[in-house]
Amino acid sequence: MRHRILGGTGIEVSTHCLGTMMFGSAGNPDHEDSIRIIHTALDHGINFVDTADMYSAGESEEIVGKALQGRRDDVVLATKVHFPMGEGPNRGGNSRRWIVREVEASLKRLRTDWIDLYQIHRPDHRTDIEETLSALTDLVRQGKIRAFGSSAFPAHETVEAYHVARQRGLYRFRTEQPPYNILARGIEGDVLPTAQRLGLGVLTYSPLGWGFLTGRYRKGRHVDLAQGRAARAPERFDPSIPVNAAKLDVVEELVKLADEIGCTLPALAIAFAASHPAVTSVILGPRTMEQLEGLLKGASLVLDDSVLDRIDELVPPGTNIYHPVGLWSPAPLIDPALRRRPVGDRAAAS
Repeated sequence: MRHRILGGTGIEVSTHCLGTMMFGSAGNPDHEDSIRIIHTALDHGINFVDTADMYSAGESEEIVGKALQGRRDDVVLATKVHFPMGEGPNRGGNSRRWIVREVEASLKRLRTDWIDLYQIHRPDHRTDIEETLSALTDLVRQGKIRAFGSSAFPAHETVEAYHVARQRGLYRFRTEQPPYNILARGIEGDVLPTAQRLGLGVLTYSPLGWGFLTGRYRKGRHVDLAQGRAARAPERFDPSIPVNAAKLDVVEELVKLADEIGCTLPALAIAFAASHPAVTSVILGPRTMEQLEGLLKGASLVLDDSVLDRIDELVPPGTNIYHPVGLWSPAPLIDPALRRRPVGDRAAAS
């Protein structure tokens, strides 16, 4: 497994990262089976494992903690904080109060004394970014984390955090974790160039586009909206919805392309993400051993310029066929009050 430097940290990580969102009650509830999957990934040269406190309400971290017993020193371990971990106020977000409390809970679940990469899972517009960076800087100085990063941050907030860190003498984000795949290339226009300019490592998630790039969903085939992921979010899979029909049209052409070069569609998708010069590591999120083994088979696939040009023709650089799950949306697009003046102040003349 090839290794790349994680941002400016000097830490070497495998080009494939094992994502563990599917371990626990939200995916694979069998702890022993999940541990075997983690060990198989490590045995194949993956040294980078990514989890989060909110994956299966902490269960994923517990599984990872058990799996890394005796192997912790050889693994670059990443986890995240932000989403609520219980009822009531102040049990989520990016405040110093919550970060300092929740890092201890993650360390306990992970059975480790330190976290290599601690990531802010989403922006929190209720909390001043200086508050967040100050708390994270203190954790680095205490030795509880080695470095920290962000996830699904828009480019302008990444730049803001960079300048606040410089102005206040704080440590800065070293990584960004955005969604990125052939069907969702929007971050090529701003997030990835910004990461390159600031020297950030990039861990991309959702390389298979919520399952559309596995080949499981094909044009003209029935989609059971009562099973699996489709049951949780039928609006993302119903082929009668135009955006989903557009995804299926592109998938048909990608299947042909994969067949021409003699690889699977998932292998093509993951190799595409790893080909971008800003991308450090591509997160694989298997639920089963079979899925992991299938993804590992394509680890040595190299896409030449002619193949990447074909992909560019199908989905132009910097464009999205669909809006990726978890991608940040500007607050004014969500809250009408932020884009509408009071009624009495809207006219140009009184």
